[in-house]
Amino acid sequence: MEYRQLGRSGLKVSEICLGTMTFGHGTDERESTAMVARALDLGVNFFDTANSYADSESERLLGKALSGRRDRAVVATKFYNPMGGGPNDSGMSRYHIMNAIDASLSRLDMDHVDIYYIHHVDQQTPLDEMLRALDDLVHAGKVRYIACSNFEAWRLMDALWTSDANGLSRFVCYQPQYSLVVRDIEVELLPACTRTGLGIVTWSPLAGGFLSGKYQPGERSKQGTRSEQKWAYPDAYFAPNADDILAVLLEVAESLGKTPAETAIRWILERPAITSVIVGARTVAQFDANVRAGGWRMPEDALARLNDVSAPRIPYPQAMEWPRDAARLAAIESPPAP
Repeated sequence: MEYRQLGRSGLKVSEICLGTMTFGHGTDERESTAMVARALDLGVNFFDTANSYADSESERLLGKALSGRRDRAVVATKFYNPMGGGPNDSGMSRYHIMNAIDASLSRLDMDHVDIYYIHHVDQQTPLDEMLRALDDLVHAGKVRYIACSNFEAWRLMDALWTSDANGLSRFVCYQPQYSLVVRDIEVELLPACTRTGLGIVTWSPLAGGFLSGKYQPGERSKQGTRSEQKWAYPDAYFAPNADDILAVLLEVAESLGKTPAETAIRWILERPAITSVIVGARTVAQFDANVRAGGWRMPEDALARLNDVSAPRIPYPQAMEWPRDAARLAAIESPPAP
């Protein structure tokens, strides 16, 4: 297992992160405990959950599975989603944050979490209120690092500027959706994270199972899968040529002697600036299949094929401006050699 430094921090996390959204939702306590044990045995030290997953069962099951082994794990959880029917039971207000962390720690049976993410965008609460509350949690020892997920690039930069200008704890990483069929973050968010030293921990590397090998081009639903249940299946975000991408993935995987899932996850890990990929599974067998994406390198010709077929459409103004710098430099006339 490869370990990568998380952004500008000194924290090292495994390139594969075990996502636990299925814990309590298709994965029972026995299977979740076995999966965590298997992950630790394989060198995975990074675990991701959220207070809202499976009506909070995910946190409880992860905490129970890590009992007695907490010192081997980097644990991340999230807040934002409604945790009740009250007007302050969601969002990123100081009130909700202080309640949410205590509830998460109780369910996890831990005295701190290593990474605490804002899960989604609260458009009503000022960023400085959230950041000051999170800074207080860091100083209180309940949280080691703070982070965010699903922010737009401008909002991410605004949060970083607010932290830097006021001496507050700063986001250490960003968690976006990213896969061969969802590459939108490459236009603004990846450059912003690279520029500011944020780690990047991606979710949905298999696009809800679309890239796992279960599907053939043209298929969008399979009986007994998340696609049939419309649960965590993000096809609304797929690239228009998703079927072409899937066809090439299947060919490349076969040529490498790898599964489509291994190949799709490995492609992300080969991308610049990626720290870790969150891999979810319902069973230990599924996890074993996906974790094999770690620990190898993809040949350049295979990478090139996948890069080319999945290349996203570059929007304005980037499409107009990105080529101009090269054109400007190419126009410089060098004096003849003496």
